[in-house]
Amino acid sequence: MEKKKNISMAVIKRLPKYYRYLSDLLKNDVDRISSKELGEKIGFTASQIRQDLNCFGDFGQQGYGYNVRELHAQISNILGIHKKYKSIIVGAGNIGQALANYSNFRDLGVEAVGIFDANPKLIGMKIRDIEIRDIDEFPEYVKNNCVDIGIICVPSRNAQTVCDELTACGIKAIWNFAPIDLTTPDDVVVENVHLSESLLTLVYLANQKHQ
Repeated sequence: MEKKKNISMAVIKRLPKYYRYLSDLLKNDVDRISSKELGEKIGFTASQIRQDLNCFGDFGQQGYGYNVRELHAQISNILGIHKKYKSIIVGAGNIGQALANYSNFRDLGVEAVGIFDANPKLIGMKIRDIEIRDIDEFPEYVKNNCVDIGIICVPSRNAQTVCDELTACGIKAIWNFAPIDLTTPDDVVVENVHLSESLLTLVYLANQKHQ
C-alpha cells in the first residue's frame, strides 16, 4: 500500500471514525460490507468513503465491498496503532486523572507511563499503579524514558511553559487539554481538545432546535 502525499486534515480526522465503526463490525462478526452500507452506519456518503480510502490505496472490490477485517487492519496500520507510544500526563487534576484511568489507550498503542503535578497533596498518590511525581521532575523523566507524547492538563496560564519544556526535552507530539492555543516548533504536532468549544457547539445546536 503506497501512501499518497498531501492528504487533507479533514480526511485524516475521519479515519478514527472508520476505525471505530469497523471495530464494532468485527465484534459483531460482520465479514464484509459495501461502501453504501458503511456510509449508512457512519453517516457519510458511499462516494465520500471511497474517496477517503483512495487517498491511501486500493481497497475493496466492485460488487463485493470491503473485507471488514482487512480494512480494519489497513486503517490500523495507516493510523499507526501497530506501534507503541509512551506518554506522560502533566497535570493530575480532574481531567488528568480521568485520562490516567482510561484503560482503552493501550488498545490504541498509547501507554501512560508517568503523571506529574505541582500540588503537594497529589504527589505520591497512585493512579493505575503510576505514582504522581513532582512536576519539576518530568523533564529529566522524559529524557531518561524515551517518551513520545506529552499530554497537557494544566491550567491555561501554565500550559505554554509546560509545552516549551516538553518540546525542549524532545517531545514531538502534544495532546493539549488546556483552553489555550499553544505555540510550538514546526516539527511538533499538537492536537487540541478544547472542551468549552465543544460544549458551546452543542449549546448552539441545542439553541437552534428550540428556535
